[in-house]
Amino acid sequence: MRSNKRNMKSKNINIDSEIMGGIPVFTGTRVSIQSLFDWLETETLEEFLRNFPSVRKEQALEVLHLAEKLVTDESIIG
Repeated sequence: MRSNKRNMKSKNINIDSEIMGGIPVFTGTRVSIQSLFDWLETETLEEFLRNFPSVRKEQALEVLHLAEKLVTDESIIG
């Protein structure tokens, strides 16, 4: 049986047990990836970036693009 799980690597996402207990963060920061999604529930991307100036817009956009790929890839969800 073939696994649908994909190994997605990103230069903008860092997972290191020494940083924030290993939760995924934006590379070069201590800002969790989850915080982006939490903010976008009620705020805009621009507001997130203003509140977390260590995260570059390109980093946030890449994370959103990866999330889009995950939820639109039929081989993963179907």
